[in-house]
Amino acid sequence: MRSPLPVRDGVGATRLHVPRTGPWPTVSAYMVERFFHLEPKWLLERFDRGEIVAFDGTPVRRDTPLSGEEFVWYYREPPAEAEIPFYSEILYQDDDLVVIDKPHFLPTTPAGKYVQNSALVRLRRQLDNADLAPIHRLDRATAGLLMFSVRPQTRGAYQLLFQKRRIEKVYEAVSARPEGWENPFPLTVHAHIEKLRAQVCVEVDPTREPNSETAIELINADDHVIHTLLKPRTGKMHQLRVHLASVGAGILNDGLYPLLLDEKPDDHEHPLQLLAKELRFTDPLSGEEREFVSRRTLQYAPRI
Repeated sequence: MRSPLPVRDGVGATRLHVPRTGPWPTVSAYMVERFFHLEPKWLLERFDRGEIVAFDGTPVRRDTPLSGEEFVWYYREPPAEAEIPFYSEILYQDDDLVVIDKPHFLPTTPAGKYVQNSALVRLRRQLDNADLAPIHRLDRATAGLLMFSVRPQTRGAYQLLFQKRRIEKVYEAVSARPEGWENPFPLTVHAHIEKLRAQVCVEVDPTREPNSETAIELINADDHVIHTLLKPRTGKMHQLRVHLASVGAGILNDGLYPLLLDEKPDDHEHPLQLLAKELRFTDPLSGEEREFVSRRTLQYAPRI
C-alpha cells in the first residue's frame, strides 16, 4: 500500500492500522489511547492541522468516526538525536544499485533514537532519491558492505538473490584468544536460532533442527586475538555473533554474546570487531559477475 505522503528529509511517513470497531468513538480517540505516552492536546492539534491523512491524502478530522478509516498516515516527530561522527563511502552506483561501505555504529534504517543518523536516510538525502531502499541489513554495530536498490521496478530481482541464497557473503571478525586455545578451524557451525519478541538477544535451541550455518576459517592469530573469516550460508539475526560465541570465540566488544551486558553509551574507540568484507553474485539484470570488497579493516586484527 503506497503512502499518500512523500518522503520528507529522507524519511517516509508512518502507516497506522485503525480498528474498524471498538470502544473508541473516533479515530482520534483511538490514537490518544494508543499513544498514551503523548500529550492528548498535542496529538489532537495534529488532527486540526491536517497532519494525519487518509489513503487518498485527505486530512482525517478529530471527529472522524472509528469506522471511517482503516489506515492513516503521518510523519513521526523527529527525535533529538546525537550525531554519529562516522560516514559511509559509496563504492558503486548505477541506475539500479548502490553499494556503500558502512561504518560501525550507523544503523541501516531509522530505528529508535536514530533517524537522520541512519545509512538509508543519509543516502536518500545525499543522492536526492526517495526511492532508495536497502536490499539487506547490517546490525548497527557491524561495519562493511551494504546494498541499496535505486528504484522499485528492479528491486525484487536483487531481493530474490538473498531470498534464494544466491549471494556469497564473506565477513571478518576478531575475537579474544581463549586461554589454552587450540585452533579448531576450519569448521562449520550449525544451530537453531530464533528471535523472540521483547528480547534483545536471540535464543539458541539445541533440541531443534538447525536453521543457520556458518563456515569459519582462521586468517591469523597472535598471543591475544584470533582473526577469522566467516562465510554464512543462512542469514539469521545475530548469526555470526552467536556462532563464534558458541565455539568459545565471542567477538571482541560484543555486549550481547556470550553474555548480555548492561546497555552503555557507544564507545567509539572500541567498536564491535565484525566486518562485512565481501559480496559476490551474478547480477540478475545484466548477467555480469559482481564482486565488492570493503575498504575497511578491523582495528584489532593481528598483523600478518
